[in-house]
Amino acid sequence: MLAPRKRILSIVAIAALVAAVAGIAINHATAGSKAGTLNIMGFGKGDDVAESRAAIAVKVSGVDARRPSGGFNDQQFLAALAGGNPPDLVYLDRAKFGTYAAKGAFQPLTSCIKSQKINTKQYRKAALNEVTYKGKIYGIPEFYSVRTVMVDLDVLKQSGVKLADLNTANWPKLKAAAKKLYKNSGGKVTRIGFDPKIDSTSFGFPLWAKANGATILSKDGLHAKLNSTRAVQALSYAVSLIKLQGGWGKFKSFRDTWDFFGAGNEFAKNQAGAFPIEDFYFAVLARTSPQIKLHTLLFNGRDGKPISLETGSAWAIPKGSKNAKAACTWAKVMTSVSTWMAAAKNRAKLRKAAHDVYTPLSTGNAVADSRIFKQTYTPINKYFDQGVKTVEQAKQHSFYIPASPASAEFATAWADAIGRVLAGEQSPKAALDQAQKEAQKAINKAK
Repeated sequence: MLAPRKRILSIVAIAALVAAVAGIAINHATAGSKAGTLNIMGFGKGDDVAESRAAIAVKVSGVDARRPSGGFNDQQFLAALAGGNPPDLVYLDRAKFGTYAAKGAFQPLTSCIKSQKINTKQYRKAALNEVTYKGKIYGIPEFYSVRTVMVDLDVLKQSGVKLADLNTANWPKLKAAAKKLYKNSGGKVTRIGFDPKIDSTSFGFPLWAKANGATILSKDGLHAKLNSTRAVQALSYAVSLIKLQGGWGKFKSFRDTWDFFGAGNEFAKNQAGAFPIEDFYFAVLARTSPQIKLHTLLFNGRDGKPISLETGSAWAIPKGSKNAKAACTWAKVMTSVSTWMAAAKNRAKLRKAAHDVYTPLSTGNAVADSRIFKQTYTPINKYFDQGVKTVEQAKQHSFYIPASPASAEFATAWADAIGRVLAGEQSPKAALDQAQKEAQKAINKAK
């Protein structure tokens, strides 16, 4: 599972991994050779997992890796590309790949995969599909985030609600449960029963739409389907959950008071009954509030089958890369089973030494994840152990938003539509009708 977003860089971790590189089974023709300079964008100094893997990649590839601080910057990248001086390798969100592939800004990785003998079958299918555009692979998947439903068992007990009542397959029962879990005092929300996470800051809309049998974008990424009857129904339902819990203004105002990343978080204070969220938050809670009675449910579609939206990052080689060979080697090493395993073992060791909680890494490499879970995870308690296993299950049922030549505009269109609905400016149908026109216009212009 992804660890908390704010981590502390461990010099000890880097040193330990550099020393262990000699024992890692990665065979490359470039290993140990002088492969020149590798200019990387989007992968500045990071946590122990990032730095330990980077140390291995440097050792194996033999490059002088230059990694300016900060994440991937669209404007800086496009400016560098236009100026004929692009970075050799970039690290970015997989959701952006369709746009850059369509612009010809990224190189197809056909020759890279062939020359480095990269086994693409080791990567999770959804993640690989997410970086595939018009039949060509443009990225090597890194981390992998999925959504499950986290539940406060104490709140359920206090409210007389059963876990079965929170099955997202049964919308009427879920709505009734949300109402029972919800609390207010003096006109103010004091507990959110069930947060659908539908607002524009999350990926709740694609998840609820999929649950209702709607696909919001065609597989080729060229046809938006934002205003289908099922998509409108999904948005209407999710918004109705918020309306019965005080309405968006009061709902959001209360949610904004939560100590989301701290020990006094909403579960520790029984301020929330349940909500779907990315698995990184599981690691946050395990470290800040291991005492809470948490239960994790799979998010089910209305047909009763589990679903989970996946997102994550990936490596890409820009057009005009001056060291594409070393860039390919770097991407392969960073995402290999042995490198992930070394980083996971190192993190587990560091956490144990610090008497801290360790949760497994969640990567785009299915083989690596399986080994990490089996070889590095040790039980925390029955509540979090159940959650770890549920997250592993969710990875088997994940779907993705296809690569589109206008991925940013497409996401903005539906996010803005939800914002208008929550603000009371438009009905779900009117908002999604507008979003459909905006998204399709952007796609037609970009393809």
